[in-house]
Amino acid sequence: MKGGKILQNFIELRLQQRKAFAVLIDPDKVDIKQVHKIALLCNDAKVDYVFIGGSLMLSQHLDECICAFKATSNIPVILFPGSPSQVSKFADALFYLSLISGRNPELLIGAHVVSAPMVKASGLEIISTGYMVIDGGAATTVSYMSHSAPIPHDKNDIAVCTAMAGEMQGKHVLYMDAGSGARMPISESMIQKVATHTAIPLIVGGGITEPEKAYLNCKAGADIIVVGNAIEKDASLIIEIASAIHSLQVTV
Repeated sequence: MKGGKILQNFIELRLQQRKAFAVLIDPDKVDIKQVHKIALLCNDAKVDYVFIGGSLMLSQHLDECICAFKATSNIPVILFPGSPSQVSKFADALFYLSLISGRNPELLIGAHVVSAPMVKASGLEIISTGYMVIDGGAATTVSYMSHSAPIPHDKNDIAVCTAMAGEMQGKHVLYMDAGSGARMPISESMIQKVATHTAIPLIVGGGITEPEKAYLNCKAGADIIVVGNAIEKDASLIIEIASAIHSLQVTV
């Protein structure tokens, strides 16, 4: 599979059975001073990636947040856009998200057609992403805005078939998300089955509030663990969760 530097890093994680940690920053929920603090913590914890974006993006300081982070850290910044307008030339890459778990054509391809010229002109590394929303026991902004029901928490077979379809359609990576503030994080059994039946990098996030859960998700087959909401409440979790994930590097 061809791709840019960051995608190649993702692929190497999968091939070498290494695990990575990504911190998700929502510009709507932080100010520039907080971004600076998070960047310092990410450096100390040796965080692998930073994802930045939000479902609504009410604030207008996306570029400012990215620049503030990059002024303090060399960690790659990847856009996690909630809409086609969330593009910044200051990032390193962009997840081009297709909501393959939903049935809304706008989020499968419609919005992409509209945004394609702008995304292409951005010069960013574009990572085609099969985005799968999994029921986390709480209503999510993504489900509400997309008019799509999430995959049921206990329906591993639906998740596996959806992931396989995304891979066969040519997605570069899969991103399974239980949503911000999920009461039920994605089960290890679902992660394990999806990882077993697909070969592309697997990103998992939503409802991960403890280092142990991050560790177990990696053991189940996740290549990259994403944490956002929990860190917004307690930034010190960055170091604890990073330590748990990176501890697997010597045991797998």
